[in-house]
Amino acid sequence: MEKKVELSFYDGVKACLPTVLGYVGIGIAAGVVSKASHLSVLEVTLLAIIVYAGAAQFIISGLLLLQSPISAIIFTTFLINSRHFLMSMAEAPYFKKYSLWNNIGIGALLTDETFGVSMNQIGNKKPVSAKWMHGINVTAYLAWIIACIIGAFVGNWLPNPEQFGLDFALTAMFIGLLYLQVVSDKSKRIATSLFVMLMVAIFLILFMRVMTPELAILVSTLLGCLMGVIVEKWR
Repeated sequence: MEKKVELSFYDGVKACLPTVLGYVGIGIAAGVVSKASHLSVLEVTLLAIIVYAGAAQFIISGLLLLQSPISAIIFTTFLINSRHFLMSMAEAPYFKKYSLWNNIGIGALLTDETFGVSMNQIGNKKPVSAKWMHGINVTAYLAWIIACIIGAFVGNWLPNPEQFGLDFALTAMFIGLLYLQVVSDKSKRIATSLFVMLMVAIFLILFMRVMTPELAILVSTLLGCLMGVIVEKWR
């Protein structure tokens, strides 16, 4: 029997390259928006290194402009990033054989985009490894930091980023990732995926009336995924 070769760190770097252009575009936009909220280049860099979350960084910049209290900024950021608990739980079963430190490293740098790349690999029944995942995550992390720094410098000449639609950059990237995920799905469960998306959208519209946007997104995602699991069990 032919022995399977474990994917390397370099394989992960190559797997991440198609999303790097997206990271560069969104990172530059995040840097520009952060600079417009009166942050210095150093502060933008630290935000990218420590927070490392596009949606959160856009929200933080907006809240800083509104002069929101630090407690509100921290709580809002926590709610936005709480979706990472869901992503980590979805990934965890495929990396159980690796050490705790490997799993901490994978979870610490996991983003929506690297999650999409890895789950697409898993969904198409292709092998994964901790080294491969580290390659994806580290490549994305460095690309994001560099892009945010570039954006901070560019922001000196773009005091009004909304005028150029840069505040929509993150949404546009998520739409693109969703499209790629659907068209590349070879598991014959596209109907279920579309059903889950529809349910999440319906729940989101309903819950946005009674919850904060961040909490509505989290609850809608949980309920939508739950219904997707139920449908798969009944099939």
